[in-house]
Order: sequence, then C-alpha cells, then structure tokens
Amino acid sequence: MPKITFANWGVTVEVKPGTSILDAAEQAEAQGVKMGHVCGGVCACSTCHCYVKVGFDSLEEASDREEDILDKAFDVKPMSRLGCQAEVGNKDLVVEVSEESLQAWYDEHPEERRAAEARGER
Repeated sequence: MPKITFANWGVTVEVKPGTSILDAAEQAEAQGVKMGHVCGGVCACSTCHCYVKVGFDSLEEASDREEDILDKAFDVKPMSRLGCQAEVGNKDLVVEVSEESLQAWYDEHPEERRAAEARGER
C-alpha cells in the first residue's frame, strides 16, 4: 500500500489507493498532522491546499473545478493540490501542508490555537 509522508511533521501513514490526501491527514491527526477543511472536503474552498513534493506525477490531473478553487488559494505553486481532491495512486507521496491550510485548521480548533500560542508555536 502507498504511504503519505506529511513533511511538516515527519509523519508517515499507509493508505489504500484512492484515499484522498485530506482523508490521510485526518487519519494522522492524532500524530500531529493538521490540515484545514472548512467546507468538509467537497471542493468548495481552498483550506486543504497542500504541496505534493514527491509523487505529484502519480496523481490524476486536477479537475477544472479544483483548478478554479486553487485560483483563489494563497501561494499556489506548480505542485499545489487540494487535499480533498487529490487521491493517492500506487506511489508514495510527500506532502507539505500550506500555511493557509494550517491557519484554517487552527481557526477550526481555537482551543488548539490558544495552546499553540501559549507554547510560542503560533
């Protein structure tokens, strides 16, 4: 089974092919992975914006809808994808969660944001 490594935290999870990057991030949340998803993962916002550093070419092409949503995202790069739309194939991925997505996660979890601020992490 393919693996996704979330570079921000050095956390690797094994997933079934067809699993979205967002679903994998939610699986790894207990290990510290944070990926925003304000719209619930239905391609209606850009809060699960991430960069696929390794394995980008193994993903299916982004749909027109995903491209339209990415046009609204911050700091879009050639390897940008929405975590809710990018599904793992048979190759391992290395993913970096964008600052936009991290901020969205903390906005969705204000108690965690306050704790991180108290520790000097945010």
